[in-house]
Amino acid sequence: MSRPGPSSAGGPVVVVSPDSFKGTFTGREVADQLAAGLRAGGIEELAVCPLADGGEGTLDALLGRLGGELHHATVRDPLGRPIDAVFGLTADGRTAIVEVARAVGLDLVGADERDPEGASTAGVGDLIVAAVRAGAREILVGLGGSATTDGGVGAVDAIVASGGLGAAGVVLLCDVSTPFERAADVYGPQKGADPAAVRRLGQRLDRLAIRLPRDPRGRPMTGAAGGLSGGLWAAFGAALVPGAGFVLDRLDFDRLLIGAAAVVTGEGRLDEQTAAGKVVAEVAGRGLRSRVPVDAVVGCDALGPEAAAAIGLRSVREAGTRAALRSAGVELAGVVAGRC
Repeated sequence: MSRPGPSSAGGPVVVVSPDSFKGTFTGREVADQLAAGLRAGGIEELAVCPLADGGEGTLDALLGRLGGELHHATVRDPLGRPIDAVFGLTADGRTAIVEVARAVGLDLVGADERDPEGASTAGVGDLIVAAVRAGAREILVGLGGSATTDGGVGAVDAIVASGGLGAAGVVLLCDVSTPFERAADVYGPQKGADPAAVRRLGQRLDRLAIRLPRDPRGRPMTGAAGGLSGGLWAAFGAALVPGAGFVLDRLDFDRLLIGAAAVVTGEGRLDEQTAAGKVVAEVAGRGLRSRVPVDAVVGCDALGPEAAAAIGLRSVREAGTRAALRSAGVELAGVVAGRC
């Protein structure tokens, strides 16, 4: 990554920090294509730093910047089948990075085998236990992309059965603010639950909330990953944090803005959810505070220019292919250089 600050060549420095385009491109792939376009357009000095908000790409974003290595563990998938999954461990061995989707992701089960009532978060517990046994004292859990709505009971049981967390603490990187009791209504349908199943799942979450050491209902962010965040918060005192802000802070993103001429960010779909703590809104807000213009390149723009401007974006471009991402980078190079 290029160093932030004024360019030694006297040209503008552009920060390239997109999120992944979920299901299409990783954050690194998006960043690389945008950077190629910017360079082709004449921007030589780039600070390339892909981002994430606790969902897909969180492991790659944090480990790629902080340094460390991947560790493998055999865990249970959403249906209880053994699979190989990875977690990251930073170079000092103190911090582990776990992505829920690596163990119990929706993409690990076929469309014809989704079981929203039977799917379990036990595999997340397995992965956290593996991180504890590897010596981690801080475990960052990215919560996006799960196939589960079990309120975290599977993960809690797996951790308890292993002997607990020891001296390790858990930090939950949440990409939504939904409370525990709304998890079934909001996320159940996308995991395959019909209206009757959604009602049953909601009732099950209510029963679980009463049994947990403390009641997660009504608390923002406890509904992430089908209530997994609420279960871990209630059982182990795990910290609930907005994922985008946490990741940007851990990556020292604000330092990249010093002396920058512009930031190029992006995500797969720009919509009303963007303002609710997603990467693009977080980047735009920090750009405003630092007086650095922020441009977004997205797979689909469902927000509109007025709403985009309201969250701090100078411009929005749609680009759904690698070629289109490069072209967007070339166009933005012209904007930064004042040619258009």
